[in-house]
Amino acid sequence: MVEKPSSSSSTLVDQPVVPGDVVLDLSNMANETIKLGGGLRQDQDAISVSKVGKLRFSKPNKYWVESSQKRYVPCAEDCVLGIVLDSRADNFLVDIKGPSLAFLPVLAFEGGTRRNIPKFEMGALLYVRVVKVNPGMNPELACTDASGKAAGFGLLKDGYMFECSTGLSRMLLSSPSCPVLESLGKKLSFETAVGLNGRVWVNADSPSTIIVVSNAILNSETLSGVQQRIMVDKLLANLKLSS
Repeated sequence: MVEKPSSSSSTLVDQPVVPGDVVLDLSNMANETIKLGGGLRQDQDAISVSKVGKLRFSKPNKYWVESSQKRYVPCAEDCVLGIVLDSRADNFLVDIKGPSLAFLPVLAFEGGTRRNIPKFEMGALLYVRVVKVNPGMNPELACTDASGKAAGFGLLKDGYMFECSTGLSRMLLSSPSCPVLESLGKKLSFETAVGLNGRVWVNADSPSTIIVVSNAILNSETLSGVQQRIMVDKLLANLKLSS
């Protein structure tokens, strides 16, 4: 059976919304459980919009408002790139581009115990998951998935990190695969980590590859899928001419 958005919101999914728009009526969804992402808030049985953007839906039951902005508002289960700013007895203080610093407990790693606490230098780049977000409190992070496995989270070594809008980050993580990354992946060997907080990490054996991939990603935000592929072809042609 194919999962679809609730009928009460299906007409608004992928459509522009503004603050105050009611996108879900929970009184008509008695047997459904939903998850709310950024840009949505609950007022009794009504789910309304709190920021300008497009209403998005992902299987099986998550709704959020997608907008292109520099400022990042943390949401539980977001995967983000964080920079270690300080180390304390029980946690690391991490900058995730949010309104406040987040904390990463020293035991929030796969198999974490007091005997194998990781050591990070100040400025270390981490791929982490937002675990808890409560008003008036610093967000809590973890270097594991919901089942406690590392699953690719942790220290990102070498490479190059750059910042972009949160809208571009979501585009890069979209399914099916983003055209710019798909086109680059057919010709070049590289790895990326994309944070929903508007940070992207790129690594490759060649510095020129890192530069081309980074430039292609930054250039892709306002382009259609076809335009992204054309842009990548031009960048790769220039790379061959300069090599």
